[in-house]
Amino acid sequence: MKGRVLVVGFATRHVVQSAFHAGYEVCAVDHFCDQDLFWYTKDRIKFEDLADLPDAVDEMCRRHTFDLLIVTSGAEELLSSIPLCGTPRNKVARFLDKLDIQHFFKANAVTVPRLLEPGEFPAMIKPRRGSGGWRNAIVKTAADQKAWELLNPDIKYIRQEMIAGIPASVCCIADGTRARAIAANEQILHGDGESSFGFCGSVTPFDHPLCKTMMQMAEQIAAASGCTGTIGIDFVVGDEMPYAIEINPRFQGTVDTVERAHGCNIFLYHIDACAGTLPPVSPEKKHVAVRSILFADRDITITDDLRHLRSCIADIPHPDTYFETGQALVSVYGWGATREAAFFLLDKHISTVKQYIR
Repeated sequence: MKGRVLVVGFATRHVVQSAFHAGYEVCAVDHFCDQDLFWYTKDRIKFEDLADLPDAVDEMCRRHTFDLLIVTSGAEELLSSIPLCGTPRNKVARFLDKLDIQHFFKANAVTVPRLLEPGEFPAMIKPRRGSGGWRNAIVKTAADQKAWELLNPDIKYIRQEMIAGIPASVCCIADGTRARAIAANEQILHGDGESSFGFCGSVTPFDHPLCKTMMQMAEQIAAASGCTGTIGIDFVVGDEMPYAIEINPRFQGTVDTVERAHGCNIFLYHIDACAGTLPPVSPEKKHVAVRSILFADRDITITDDLRHLRSCIADIPHPDTYFETGQALVSVYGWGATREAAFFLLDKHISTVKQYIR
């Protein structure tokens, strides 16, 4: 065992799994505590609201001692006596506010969608804080904007110009002054309804003529950010250029497909980067990997135990778990030599999983 780490955040399974395979003993404080989280952790505590997170961490620290703290989404500004392995609180704060990110991009001459003046439409409206894109929306009129504000009361937001293109991201590893692009990913978005821009999965690697340019941009952004460890840069790839959208100073939801596609371990990269060592080169592609999150299309209880499907799914619910309409059920994977082959296997696996969602 290389040491004991505590992983804290709203969703931690992807990080916990990577840390486990890297040879660490892992404990977690997590909102979901799905079945597979138990397989990779020595201990875990479930919390309901982010406001409950500090008390849950204190309880875990009474049970165990830890060598390192790893934070994921929702826990970036957590105060703890455990040594943090990642971007310090005083540096991470600016990258949790999309307006501050916009100012950072402009100060570093990064191509970015323009902030719109009041009354300019159409606009992409986004909460200034939060991840996953679930409240992002296109507003075409003042009435559309008012409707969004009524649905999201008291939430500060930004309004950006609309950029047509493909949603993508780059996983980088940074040491505070330098960065290495590990992989480019195509993002899968929800695609319809009020949450049409919500993150629903990824395809790795992303195959596009502008991919090299995007990865170079991501390295420059990550190096200038001052962040340490793994950091994700989101883009929209237009016909002529990539536009930087956001910076995620933490482990990203693409960890699974990056590791499957490139045969690497993001947690080891993260640990090494926080100690000042970057990968000498980007890892080579082994195959194409895709992850798709399935969502409940109605209120449902999954009564079956899905653990026998563990080779092709993750975030596995416990038997008799109840889900409301729209909640995430399970992650499903596909892989293959080509994008087409990976999606063919994904569809096959989704069909299998849906036999148990009745």
